Amino acid sequence: MTDELSKEIRSTITSAGKLSLDITSVPMPTPKAGEVLIKVEATPINPSDLGLLLGPADVSSLQITGTGDNTRAIMDVPAATMPAMAARMDESMPVGNEGAGIVVATGDGAEALMGKTVGVAGGAMYAQYRCVPASACLVMNAGTSSAEAASCFVNPLTALSMVETMKMENHTALVHTAAASNLGQMLVKICLADDVQLVNIVRKTEQVEQLKALGAKYICNSSAADFKQQLVEALVATGATLAFDATGGGKLAGQILSAMEVAANKTAKEYSRYGSTTYKQVYIYGGLDTSPTFVNRNFGMCWGMGGWLLTPFIGRMGMEKFGELRQRVANEIKTTFASHYTRQVSLAEALSADAIAAYSQQATGTKFLIQPHK
Repeated sequence: MTDELSKEIRSTITSAGKLSLDITSVPMPTPKAGEVLIKVEATPINPSDLGLLLGPADVSSLQITGTGDNTRAIMDVPAATMPAMAARMDESMPVGNEGAGIVVATGDGAEALMGKTVGVAGGAMYAQYRCVPASACLVMNAGTSSAEAASCFVNPLTALSMVETMKMENHTALVHTAAASNLGQMLVKICLADDVQLVNIVRKTEQVEQLKALGAKYICNSSAADFKQQLVEALVATGATLAFDATGGGKLAGQILSAMEVAANKTAKEYSRYGSTTYKQVYIYGGLDTSPTFVNRNFGMCWGMGGWLLTPFIGRMGMEKFGELRQRVANEIKTTFASHYTRQVSLAEALSADAIAAYSQQATGTKFLIQPHK
């Protein structure tokens, strides 16, 4: 196997202001002591992958050359964003945060994983083969396919860690935006199972019905004329003072803080010129809306807004808790943490014009799964 090659998707931003996506053949990696070689059978395209895959490229400028394994996608990179890309300039970078497959070779000490189906968040997963430390692998239960295990890290552990953040920071209920997404549906199931009150914010009527079918109780449609009233009523009922916002830009994060302030004042025993003394927190963990974040500070002085990422939070919760959450994902990968894909594509098909146009939109309900050996 050491003389064979592995194909993988690479993303490069050139000093000439172009981003190119290519399929590159690299030598087959050989596992060292404590490592395993995975035949990657399934790997998802998540919003968190797009920052490296597409960067700041202008997708409307997309041009495709070649076919099959010689496919190349080329896009313009706006001049204003080039200074921020200095660290990756002219460097061919492997892509893909997570995936799953079969262990086909092991180094010393990792023999127990031979032949196992494993999920991993090892980076560079848009590849036919990937060599990673055995400790990074989540061994799936018997009967779990690679497609089922492919999204076992980013969305499931993010959703579980939102609940853990709530507990660690002494909140008692949650608000979540883009709640009809794969991650949002997982969070609904977790909160129902763990008896956590959850306020779900969606954009469409059909998404309201979708979450109702899962058992969600509090669902607010941001496109509705009475959205603010819906949100305040849900916050009064749940007492939620912690929100996770996947959109990032626009007015939504500020609207949530404002509604939390109104809800808190409905039960306040006395007036304060500084606003409610109830602490309110919004974490922005995504960038579905790339416009500036607008905040109208009408929610007093007891509030916070900041960024939130899964990896740093794992360090905060500690490896023992992290291990518990990982095992829960493996046990519930076909139920609570099941992911649904609208398209399954090969490496070359992932670089097609229609695929790039679709997944770059980050639309709720649209999720791609790459099958590198297809």
